Amino acid sequence: MKELQGIHHVTAITSSAEKIYEFFTYILGLRLVKKTINQDDINTYHLFFADDLGSAGTDITFFDFRGIDKALHGTNEINRTGFRVKDDKSLDYWVKRFKHYNVKNDGIKEMFGKKVLFFEDFDGGLYTIFSDQNNLGIKSGTPWKKGPVPDEFAITGLGPIFLNVSRLKGMDTMLTEVLLMRKIQTEGKYHLYEMGTGGNGASVIVKEDTTSVQGYQGYGGIHHVAFRVNDLKELEEWRIRLEKFGAPNSGYVDRFYFGSLYTRLYLNILFEIATDGPGFIDDEESYEILGEKLALPPKFRNDREYVEKIVRPIDTVRSTKEFKKEYFND
Repeated sequence: MKELQGIHHVTAITSSAEKIYEFFTYILGLRLVKKTINQDDINTYHLFFADDLGSAGTDITFFDFRGIDKALHGTNEINRTGFRVKDDKSLDYWVKRFKHYNVKNDGIKEMFGKKVLFFEDFDGGLYTIFSDQNNLGIKSGTPWKKGPVPDEFAITGLGPIFLNVSRLKGMDTMLTEVLLMRKIQTEGKYHLYEMGTGGNGASVIVKEDTTSVQGYQGYGGIHHVAFRVNDLKELEEWRIRLEKFGAPNSGYVDRFYFGSLYTRLYLNILFEIATDGPGFIDDEESYEILGEKLALPPKFRNDREYVEKIVRPIDTVRSTKEFKKEYFND
């Protein structure tokens, strides 16, 4: 059976679709590649930010559920999203960029032999940028060519995903015996797992936390993390594997942009397994205008007029704008 290849995407929750669009577009320099609706709740936006091409393994997505409370970070949660940049020099750039835009961060540190930069957004959502300088394994994506961050320093994809758990042995069993990941290294309370060819884009970092309160999902928190498989054949093989372990799962779910399978193997942590394709360049949007219109999967298109009355408009047109590449002095 083929292993999971790496991180496919992370889906988080925001208090404001408008603010998260501004933050990821103008500060983090990721490209909005799809502006659509939550297919299970059409009152809610689903925004996809990724690399220049909307490649699998590069996208973080957001829901803006109405009336939801702020997340409470604690144990037994998907705690933090990782991103990737080319090298250590890029992290120096991001320290300057965050200072310019007043983004809260912890400065450059080292973790598992790699330089890292921890930061958070306006909702208290937690992130880390990992340097790929000493990285081997799955390749990253392509910088957003027309974005405000210089290509040589830009975020290129997703890095390690952080989990906080109170029962390390239980999570270890789920990751290694069920999901076929490999435990690579331990630093204090942090445990590094890899899948596929490994590296920053195929890693999960588990922190053992037996003292914090139970994490509570809300805005500023993470809804789920998805892992990569090639196609529907491999997805079906994983469904069969989960069934053999008696693991609850959703069965195949058609998300149009990719195929999915959801499972909750450990307490309130939701994992997804997703196919690399078909992708975000489709019959509704070409490469040049990705994320600029309200895109709808085919099953919703006959109801577009109704959906557009429910979902407030957000101006995400960028193809007519020119972003100046921003450099910062010491």
